[in-house]
Amino acid sequence: MLVLARKVGERLHIGNDIEVVVVEIKGDVVRLGIAAPRGVAIFRHEIYAAIQGENLAASALPNDLNLSAKLNLQKGAPNPKVQLPPVDK
Repeated sequence: MLVLARKVGERLHIGNDIEVVVVEIKGDVVRLGIAAPRGVAIFRHEIYAAIQGENLAASALPNDLNLSAKLNLQKGAPNPKVQLPPVDK
């Protein structure tokens, strides 16, 4: 990890497209301004962690859907994945 000391108004660059400027320092709170291309996602850590948690929970969803389909099958609902052979009359 690179650790830098900056004063209000000083800037740093990340790559060619991202610029960070120290906007304000009040006590132990530092306000930063970030200029980056629209395609670059920028999140506070706690928001990023929440998004990752939601993504992890959503990735488990197909298993829940399979369980739901099994429960519906047990209730007598048709299962579109099951192909029944034709019945001769």
